Amino acid sequence: MKGTLHDMTLAVHAGARKDDAFGAINEPIYMTSNYRIPTDGTPVDWSGIHSNIYQRNRNVNQMVLQDRLCALTGAEDAAVFASGVAALAAVFTTFLNSGDHAIVSEVCYSATNLLFREYLPKKYNIEVTLLDTTDTEAVRAAVRPNTKLIHVETPGNPTTGISDLDAISQIAHAAGALLSVDATFAGPICSKPLSHGADLEIHSMTKYINGHGDALGGCVLGRTELIDRVKELALVNYGGILSPFSAWLIARGLSTAPLRMAQHSSVALKVAQFLESCPAVRFVWYPGLESHPQHERAVKYMNGQYSGMVSFDIKGDEKAHQKFLDSLHLVTHAVSLGDTESLIVYYDKNSDKLPHYPAIYREGFFRFSVGLEDAEDIIDDLKQAMQACGVL
Repeated sequence: MKGTLHDMTLAVHAGARKDDAFGAINEPIYMTSNYRIPTDGTPVDWSGIHSNIYQRNRNVNQMVLQDRLCALTGAEDAAVFASGVAALAAVFTTFLNSGDHAIVSEVCYSATNLLFREYLPKKYNIEVTLLDTTDTEAVRAAVRPNTKLIHVETPGNPTTGISDLDAISQIAHAAGALLSVDATFAGPICSKPLSHGADLEIHSMTKYINGHGDALGGCVLGRTELIDRVKELALVNYGGILSPFSAWLIARGLSTAPLRMAQHSSVALKVAQFLESCPAVRFVWYPGLESHPQHERAVKYMNGQYSGMVSFDIKGDEKAHQKFLDSLHLVTHAVSLGDTESLIVYYDKNSDKLPHYPAIYREGFFRFSVGLEDAEDIIDDLKQAMQACGVL
């Protein structure tokens, strides 16, 4: 077809090969550990990056998923991994060497924080500055002659802080560094980091890309020259490959991502508005609210849809918070995010992560992944739980 296709069309059709010998409409699952090598003189890439040789290097379902992700994000190429953490580690270990310096969002996923606070400095002699990347001038001031990577998580997990990607990409490139962006909290529909100067876009596909809570996966997207390096090190030699079955599940989930993200965003905004107006609530941050500290940036970078992640806290002591969780019927107390059903997890005031978060978070808070349920039903569940714990 001619012309530019919309996200919904790309999510359904991009990457599909439809070359099954039996005429199957849905892509088959290619459960094979190796492939027949041509003997007719066809060139073979023995690295396995560009030829089907061995499943650890590349498999057909992986290729379908990668092509669909590229179509949705504008990336030249993609590498998919067995988990989001594997994708993150692939980027950090591919592009950082001993003696290099990295600037990293201090508010970030716990595994990212641990990699940069512990493993990369101690095992690989990598210098790290963790800071609030929503403060653009702090990022600028942290640049050193040996800075090779700026890694930004936006929206930040779990505080939903929004970093200024246009400005930070200019800072990175002026310093000769790469900019990598973990956009898991937004998914590839609500945010397009590559169009704002990011060199590498990273997602835990377990979350909004898959969207159904039944498969783990991670991806890295960007220019072919960069992604080839990631594939050679982390897929071929570290062995972080995504299985064909998981790739098939995630590609199936991705086909409904535009529909799901519209619902997540619509429902989350209504829930956040309720929380903001509720006398039992101490604070609420959601990028779609005008009260969010970086709302204007969210308007610029999130394409009018602000995803499903809300952070908030209720008034009351620790006992009240636990009673609130115990009293929820529709919302499930669980980790992870981006599922069809609403999930909530509590960070109590003794959490070792709280000192790294904005001051308003340090008394404890809830990270709320708003699902696809009707907004009125979610709000009713929150209300009755607040009443049950005595704060409303």
